[in-house]
Amino acid sequence: MARVRLEPITWDRLTDTLADRIAALAPADGGAWPRIGIDGAPAAGTGDLARRLAEALRVRGRSSQVVDTEDFLRPASLRFEYGHRDPESYYDGWFDTGALWREVLGPLDPGGTGRILPDLWDAAADRATRSPYVRLPPGGVLLLHGPLLLGQWFPFDLTVHLALTPGSLRRRTPPDQDWTLPAFARYAEEVAPQAATDVLVRADDPQRPAWGAGGA
Repeated sequence: MARVRLEPITWDRLTDTLADRIAALAPADGGAWPRIGIDGAPAAGTGDLARRLAEALRVRGRSSQVVDTEDFLRPASLRFEYGHRDPESYYDGWFDTGALWREVLGPLDPGGTGRILPDLWDAAADRATRSPYVRLPPGGVLLLHGPLLLGQWFPFDLTVHLALTPGSLRRRTPPDQDWTLPAFARYAEEVAPQAATDVLVRADDPQRPAWGAGGA
């Protein structure tokens, strides 16, 4: 894979640039709902960027809904079938991708209802959240963030990958989560997210990101 050219940028400027690009994907009064995927390991801070973008879109007069894949976990009986620290289970069976298709992405297909579920599963209680559905207005934006999003054939209109080098990922991952590191190594090898994404953000230094177009 060819080396991707990255340029230094601030988080504020990155947020504004991405928000302008997202707002241009569909008119505010149009029937389309742009679906944005913000991919990265938990240590990369995908939720922080999603919330920044939601605020930037609000300033631009655009509604949005932030959805965290951590709120779409499968029940503990399925996640922990092979133990509490199995990286293969984390990679293949931790997140309820079927529910994300059915309850979040599918309703935003052309001609869909725009009615999505903001969260599904309370991991601490190990039960459904029973949250009410949310209806995105025409032109409203979905900001779906979390790990291992690419390679799932999710119908995103724009993807952003927050990349960490293996060393940064290891240092910034809490000790009680270091068992997930082999899953991200497998993801890097099998999915190659830096090539699969539309926008690549290098986030090794939390204060000094760099960005560029994804791809080989």
